[in-house]
Amino acid sequence: MQKTTKKLVLAALMAAFTCIATMLIKISTPTFGYIHFGDGFVLLSGILLGPASGALAAGIGSMFADLFSGYAAWAPATLLIKTCTAMAAGFLFSVMKNRPKSPRAQSAGVILSGFIGETVMVTGYFLYETGLAAMSSGGFTKAALAAGAASAASGVPFNIAQGIAGILISLILLPILSKIPAIRNPQ
Repeated sequence: MQKTTKKLVLAALMAAFTCIATMLIKISTPTFGYIHFGDGFVLLSGILLGPASGALAAGIGSMFADLFSGYAAWAPATLLIKTCTAMAAGFLFSVMKNRPKSPRAQSAGVILSGFIGETVMVTGYFLYETGLAAMSSGGFTKAALAAGAASAASGVPFNIAQGIAGILISLILLPILSKIPAIRNPQ
């Protein structure tokens, strides 16, 4: 019971940290979105809590950031995309965790799992933005989807920059957070 409570509290903290990190520093982009540091906590949620609990914490924290920041139209997509991002990163990191635990191996695990997770994020937002643009221009015709994809492509570099920032934040914070016994072993 105590271990379950500890993991639940840690998941709630990671959701809150994800929300705060997303809202704290927002760099507006020309595509009406913003670059933020929340992706570092999305990745850390998956890495520290595992694919299931980490995915829920990341998705919920990111969704609340959208709701609190006036991006409610993005909240459902953000919930799904950030959940999948943390799940992919958490799953890959947990598979790699069974290897030797040198600092170099841990960093490689964060970079690789972060890359896969952030690829999910970039792809997810590209597909969502393509669908939104196609819908707003008349439906899901071939021409509307092509125009939507062209429009959504302009956001890809900004999402890639956000993903890189997320990986760097994870690389910096994981060794620090891993020294805390309650975080190192939340099971």
